[in-house]
Amino acid sequence: MGTVPMDQQPLLHNVGEEKGRPWRSKGGGMTVAAVEAVEKEDSPPVRGLRDAWELFGAESKRLWCIGAPIAFNIICLYGFSSSTQIFVGHIGNLELSAVAVALNVISTFSFGFLLGMGSALETLCGQAFGAGQVEMLGVYMQRSWIILVAAAILMCPLYLFAAPLLKLIGQQDEIAELAGKFAVSIIPQMFALAINFPAQKFLQAQSKVVALAWIGFLVLLLHVALLSLFVFVLGWGLWGAAAAYDISAWLVSLAQVAYIVGWCKDGWTGLSWTAFRDLWAFVRLSFASAVMLCLEIWYMMILTVLTGHLDDAEIAVGSIAICMNINGWEGMLFIGLNAAISVRVSNELGSGRARATKYAVAVVLVQSFAIGLLFMITILALVAYINLGCYYIFGLPLGFLMGYLLHWGVQGIWLGMLCGTLVQTLILLFIIWKTDWKSEAAQAAERVLLWGGQEEDLKGHA
Repeated sequence: MGTVPMDQQPLLHNVGEEKGRPWRSKGGGMTVAAVEAVEKEDSPPVRGLRDAWELFGAESKRLWCIGAPIAFNIICLYGFSSSTQIFVGHIGNLELSAVAVALNVISTFSFGFLLGMGSALETLCGQAFGAGQVEMLGVYMQRSWIILVAAAILMCPLYLFAAPLLKLIGQQDEIAELAGKFAVSIIPQMFALAINFPAQKFLQAQSKVVALAWIGFLVLLLHVALLSLFVFVLGWGLWGAAAAYDISAWLVSLAQVAYIVGWCKDGWTGLSWTAFRDLWAFVRLSFASAVMLCLEIWYMMILTVLTGHLDDAEIAVGSIAICMNINGWEGMLFIGLNAAISVRVSNELGSGRARATKYAVAVVLVQSFAIGLLFMITILALVAYINLGCYYIFGLPLGFLMGYLLHWGVQGIWLGMLCGTLVQTLILLFIIWKTDWKSEAAQAAERVLLWGGQEEDLKGHA
């Protein structure tokens, strides 16, 4: 390859150093020879159909070794909400509608925001791990814990005043009152998520995902047992379902933390005051990530709100809750794929392997598109303006048109959502095709320097 511009050399700091190569120059950047060595380690170019097929098979194996346990874990976690609604459905239609509103509107709002805030950690940890700075993962996770717990505290009024807020946006009084009471009772679950998401991203970045799958599976079994005990045996009804929901969420979070402290000595070096440094910069990064993801997560919340305005709201909300439950189980597979490709891309970018990054993205897009055609759902993205356009400018108005003006009811609102996600998929395919992955790798190396506390090296060689 040709010479690397001087302004890019320091951005490839310490790539491959974990493999024992003395690649850093005196200033902390990489020499041209080191950059050439990295490129030689990159995936070979595809020169024909046979190369493409072999690459597809190898990358698919790597992808699913990470993605399958993550998807299974997320399916189990989703099972907490789904099974809770199933058990409550046996109590009565009013209770089912109230829980559906509490979980799909109030809880989904906080879930989307906290997941988005935690997703910033996914990129940072993945790139730091790829660059060999494993010791920084624990510091990043602690920073994220601090920020997410603070965010959960700020969102408590949303739960405490859920009933009047739901009435304000037009929900039926009887449903809003009961949903508000249920929302208050699941506040502990929100704080469990503030611990869960950073721990989850910490493990995913290192591909330590089998433990996540086992934890999710075992706690899901326990959750169903708790629901049976609290709702049917002890007769606690709705409040028994809330208690099981809170307990199960905290069991998952504490189990993940216990695994990290006990078995992840390379990434976890103990509590550190360093976690309190650069908090505001970390907040800005987390908030930007949250905004991008929330536009997609909250889309489902708005569907429930719109349905609450239809005639016979109790039946309509219960019906949309069942549809979203079924769709949610399918969607968990895609969330697992999304997390897996995030790990693959972050690790490869952190290692400076631009071509391998591009191939990894291409493989997951092919597989996701194929599965999407089968299930009529799409890959989740973090691209704010695409979500805004496809969902809020196209999907929601179309759903409103078909649901209300054409009098198609729930079916019209749901069809509008599917059309919005189809448009999103087509746009994302085009953007991925046009992405310059070498430039992305250089930017990833810069972020590793910045968030690894090596700002001075970066400034000195920029």
